[in-house]
Amino acid sequence: MNRVENEEDGRSGITLRELEVLQALVRAGTAMNAARELGISQSTVSRRLAQLESRLNSQLFVRSGGRLVPTVEALSINEQLEPVFATLARISSRMERSDDLHSGTLTIAAPPTIAHRFLPSRIAEFKTRNPDLHIVFDVIANDALVTGTAEGRFDVALSDSTPSHDGIQTKPLISTQAICLLPSTHRLTQRDVIRPEDLDGEPFVALSRRHSSRGAIERVLERAGVTPRITIEASTNVSAADFVRGGLGIALVNPFPIIHQIGPDVAVRPFMPAIAYNTNFLLASGRAPSAATLAFIEATRASLDRSAYPVMT
Repeated sequence: MNRVENEEDGRSGITLRELEVLQALVRAGTAMNAARELGISQSTVSRRLAQLESRLNSQLFVRSGGRLVPTVEALSINEQLEPVFATLARISSRMERSDDLHSGTLTIAAPPTIAHRFLPSRIAEFKTRNPDLHIVFDVIANDALVTGTAEGRFDVALSDSTPSHDGIQTKPLISTQAICLLPSTHRLTQRDVIRPEDLDGEPFVALSRRHSSRGAIERVLERAGVTPRITIEASTNVSAADFVRGGLGIALVNPFPIIHQIGPDVAVRPFMPAIAYNTNFLLASGRAPSAATLAFIEATRASLDRSAYPVMT
């Protein structure tokens, strides 16, 4: 890629990061969604876009209805970028294939639901492809998981809680929104969408307070003036679904990764307003990830069927 410079004012050349932001904004339509896709902050997206517009001396997006609409110039640049990034991807793929067998040790950690319902088959497949790689898999609560990753005890962790920790960097896997679980004979199964007012006074299976989503759910219900009748608190989404099946009440849970494993006698309905969940890979920010770590992340991403989940838009 040719380097773009303005010799009179000394501005530095356009970077790949800035062009990645342009591509992500064209695809995603908002800075928030682009940031989630790239695994960076929304402010970083805005800053890189401003830098690119300054270098090109041109406005690339206009705001309309809460979205960023690309200008003709932005669309033209994006179209020219497609073959460039496709070429880079092919080069990267060839490099990975030339050294796709990994050895050494890879330590992976996850909280119980993700650990038991999502990762085992993917770890087994990755191990099969890399027989000389020694894998250590730890099932651990989110708070200990974050600390252990920041301190370098785990190479990579997977969590649906986004930590505020200087020692952690994140790489996104999937963004989803809460679903409502109901006993299959419940009267509310007649509704296409469940809303906060539907839950007022209803028996409710709550997640324990160690879950960050507990606070988000309570805030949505409080804003609607709704008070469900908590019958039991569950430590995992799997146990919450089991309690719903047992007739103890209604639950609001993250569909990832349990949506295919909820089982009989439990009905699933969308819940509005949307409650967001972001599932991320966690890495120590103080050291570069190993080749095996990056390969595992990419293999896990490639294995995920995102169409199966209610995805945040």
